Amino acid sequence: MNKDPKCPKCGMENTYYDSSIMMYVCPDCSHEFSNEASTEEIVDTTPRDSNGTELMDSDSVTLIKDLKVRGSSLVLKRGTKVKSIRLTDNHEEVDCKIDGTSLVLKTCFLKKG
Repeated sequence: MNKDPKCPKCGMENTYYDSSIMMYVCPDCSHEFSNEASTEEIVDTTPRDSNGTELMDSDSVTLIKDLKVRGSSLVLKRGTKVKSIRLTDNHEEVDCKIDGTSLVLKTCFLKKG
């Protein structure tokens, strides 16, 4: 049984410990990692605005940048207030309605409040 950890980059199990560099090596993808790095990192999937404030369903947000809407001549101006956003499965996007048009906006262009 191989007691060496799986490669965190490709997930293959045939890693080995190289004592000359004091790290684990994956021969499949050439990734080098320490045993501490093999523990799974906890990724924060909480939707956050451009300032890092947590977003919730039905929050009001403000655009921090002029945004061109793909497929139309519509431009959303900086400072536009968007009421009652809805969170999506992707933590980097929110669903909303602006002037009756349903849009998906990236959270990095939004500010809560």
